[in-house]
Amino acid sequence: MSNIREVAKVAGVSIATVSRALSNPEKVSEKALKKVQDAIDQIGYKPNMLARNFRFHRSYAILVLVPDLANPFFSTVVKGIEDVARKKGFNVLLGDSRDSLEREQEYLKLIDTRQADGVIQLRPHREGDESTFVGTDFPVVNACGCVGTPYPSVRIDNAAAQKTVVDYLISLGHTRIGAITGLSDNAHSKNRLKGYKAALEQAGIPYDDKIVIEGDYSKWSGLNAATQFTHMDHRPTAVVAFNDQMAIGAVKGFKSAGLSIPEDISVTGFDDLEVAKYIDPTLTTIAQPATELGHTAMNLLHRMLEGQELSQQEYILPHEFMVRESTAAPKR
Repeated sequence: MSNIREVAKVAGVSIATVSRALSNPEKVSEKALKKVQDAIDQIGYKPNMLARNFRFHRSYAILVLVPDLANPFFSTVVKGIEDVARKKGFNVLLGDSRDSLEREQEYLKLIDTRQADGVIQLRPHREGDESTFVGTDFPVVNACGCVGTPYPSVRIDNAAAQKTVVDYLISLGHTRIGAITGLSDNAHSKNRLKGYKAALEQAGIPYDDKIVIEGDYSKWSGLNAATQFTHMDHRPTAVVAFNDQMAIGAVKGFKSAGLSIPEDISVTGFDDLEVAKYIDPTLTTIAQPATELGHTAMNLLHRMLEGQELSQQEYILPHEFMVRESTAAPKR
């Protein structure tokens, strides 16, 4: 049976380096880590992770609570988390919370039973979370945070991002701009609606709740909203969807009704999913740094697990506005 000495010999590094690579990989250079990993793969070495976990009183696993596993945006954030977790020697356990506090409580039992050391939450904080996360004795980070999250969080400025989109549509000449929001109790929905309203107010355009339709961030809700818009006597010349999934559904709905995009109606999204670059027409949207959100969240959680103090509680990452083919000036 192979052992750590053989790994060190094949890798051409010291036994201490192999030991550090297994227990504290962040303290080993990328070059040395690759040598150790290649050697492990070559000789089939299987480290005794149970012994390591017992020695350090850790599970070396973290729990990621995902509100919607089918949403490609969250999948990208999780990949970012896993990138960093693996380098630091941690496994990632996924909890499909389905946006349910009750399901989250069930998954949090993994912490109580020492099957995970900390939590990364992908659902934005909302009232009622205090009883679940605030004041707990395990570290928690929100990777898709919102304004007012009472524990460490990583986010973009959702209000400013949505305002950028509406400002752009106004600059093209649109004055009747509809919106497909997320669920009303979702913090991201609230902040993006705030940005939408701010842009209209700044331009002197009255807010009209008749052209603001609540969705649930699914393609179906975007398609359903498009159907409602097409039956309006005075439909919008542009529609902002609060995520790409709903925007894609809306594009299908408008096309099914015989409308051309952007000639008859402009459509925008939010997130910049990979598919946004390939649908017809390509989608104007806000690009969230999904992978970086995951990287930052895992780095913060690891620092907390190591007992390090954070210099700040909130980390705001930059977003990017992607102008593509789904927007144009309104017909005159």
